[in-house]
Amino acid sequence: MTPTIAPRVRTLVLLLLAAACALLAGAGPASAHAAVTGSDPGQGAVVDKAPARISLTFSEQVAMSDDSLRVLDPEGKRIDTGKPSNVSGTTYAVPLHSGLPDGTYTVAYQVVSADSHPVAGAYTFSIGAPSKTSVSVSGESADDGVVGWLYGFGRYVSYAGFIVMAGGAAFVLACWQRGSGVRPVQRFVVSGWVALTASTLALLLLRGSFTGSGKVSDIFDLSLLGQVLQTKSGAALVSRLLLLAAAALFIAVLFGAYDKREDAQEKRDLTFGLSVGGVVVAAGLAASWAMSEHASVGLQAGIAMPVDVIHLLAVAAWLGGLGALLVALYRAPADTPVDRPAVRRFSHIAFGSVLTLIATGTYQSWRQLGSWSAFTDTRYGQLLLAKIGLVVVMVGVAWISRRWTGRLAEAAPVEAAAVREKERVGAGAEPAGDVAPTDAGDKDAPATGESDLDTASDSDSAEHPGAERAAQLARQQAARDAARQKRMRDADPNRFGLRRSVLAEAGIAVVLLAVTTVLTQTEPGRTEQEAKAASSASSSASSDTGASGALTLNMPFDTGGEDGKGIVTIDIDPARVGDNEMHVFVERPNGRAFDIPEVKVEFTLKAKDIGPLPVVPDHIATGHWSANGVQIPMAGDWQVDVTVRTSDIDEVTVSKNAQIG
Repeated sequence: MTPTIAPRVRTLVLLLLAAACALLAGAGPASAHAAVTGSDPGQGAVVDKAPARISLTFSEQVAMSDDSLRVLDPEGKRIDTGKPSNVSGTTYAVPLHSGLPDGTYTVAYQVVSADSHPVAGAYTFSIGAPSKTSVSVSGESADDGVVGWLYGFGRYVSYAGFIVMAGGAAFVLACWQRGSGVRPVQRFVVSGWVALTASTLALLLLRGSFTGSGKVSDIFDLSLLGQVLQTKSGAALVSRLLLLAAAALFIAVLFGAYDKREDAQEKRDLTFGLSVGGVVVAAGLAASWAMSEHASVGLQAGIAMPVDVIHLLAVAAWLGGLGALLVALYRAPADTPVDRPAVRRFSHIAFGSVLTLIATGTYQSWRQLGSWSAFTDTRYGQLLLAKIGLVVVMVGVAWISRRWTGRLAEAAPVEAAAVREKERVGAGAEPAGDVAPTDAGDKDAPATGESDLDTASDSDSAEHPGAERAAQLARQQAARDAARQKRMRDADPNRFGLRRSVLAEAGIAVVLLAVTTVLTQTEPGRTEQEAKAASSASSSASSDTGASGALTLNMPFDTGGEDGKGIVTIDIDPARVGDNEMHVFVERPNGRAFDIPEVKVEFTLKAKDIGPLPVVPDHIATGHWSANGVQIPMAGDWQVDVTVRTSDIDEVTVSKNAQIG
């Protein structure tokens, strides 16, 4: 009797599928990839007079529409008077009405980051004194509504489609060329192409609403579609559609002319041509993600994008090939089973893919996290730990699959002799038209009873010529032979063990892909930590810290070199005219003190044309410098400039104004 899938394995796969659905449901597709690192006025600030404009500083360049920055009064009415504009670098501002009354005002923003993901949020500041406001700050934040969920699901399907199509085709060309004529394998690869094409079209339609209003009614707004086509994300999706047309031609040749080639030299030439063309198309499709997402912005983008392409190709070769192998093991016809050399070749390819993933994944992790603490302190790091854990488990299961593959190879000569002996004995013991009694309840036996066919053929023998009778008997014999071959194939314990381990690998791969999709929609750990540090600095900037009159200024810096990011804190006590004591502290974004080659401070009172007055503090301890007798000659709004040098050539000057005296 044919072995069935072990209940434990079936239960494991069902649990993994449920976990994947749960991950997608909680993906939060509107998660930010750029972050607000500064604002003027700051969050929660109380200013004496109404500002002429509101400005926000982001961690990277963002795209803005006319309504990206909105300022609302306590009654919820807009008080901004123009379109947002880029005033410098990553700082954007919008002008306000003049003569605004005292009260609490709300700043709401909705932009698109350089890596194509929407960023939304809100904060409040007050003029004169805080007041009640009818605006709900939490309601202004981006959420995972229907459009957001659909967009996240579309991204998951697009990744899955690419992996199935590219990995399945690679499995056929590199491992099992006979598979080009196997119908289930053909359907597997074609289904990947259909899924990727359909999801790409859906993402194009959803994109405008996803980065804008989030309304379902805007999905089919052609004006929004026109705007999307002018963006980097729109260009990437259109490029993907054009490459999918080339992929369709590749698939048609692979499962058409290639399968029909009988001349060995012609088949080798066509294999080479398809391999080169397939790699080019697959790399182009992978680049459509790399050119518009995480890899395209931030540190070392020129290196990160090709590394991301290699990473995606390795994922497709491993997971897509795994899916094709699973289909071949379970669905391939009895007369065309997947052979042992094909399994061994895929095992080598999968091993190489895993090594590639380790190398490229390590680089990507360093680039997106920046510190060990980000693994546990940020959502991106936590998801990355979950992904690493799944990969480790999957590699462990793959090792079991390699053991089953080795046993298959060792058992091949003995098994082949046994099969030949069984066929010889069976041919001598079974008359044509008889059915083996032990196979009566087998699921793999023909659906129509063979004895019934014999009876029907006997009753018709008087009316039909002998040729028809012989054809019926031949069909029955062929059905019995196919059923016998399938039973013998499935009864092989080594093959059955390989099927179960590959099925478990595929189940883990489903969840791994879901985690990866969520990861690409989550704010990188490096950006999240920088935003937290900047928010902390903003909340305490230019504020008195107590009755003593001491002043504390926090200023984030980035010299652009290695280890060039951090926060410099200036403490001035008692922050008045005359002698003052100054302390300078330098910390990493995670709050840990560290030393740098040089730090200098200058004070300038522009209103009186005084300064700059230089101060060179002395190094006291790790990340701590101090200077006594710092002279402030006059009260006023002083500009404090801090020059930070982190290497022989990397330095930057950051500034902040403070009321001293």
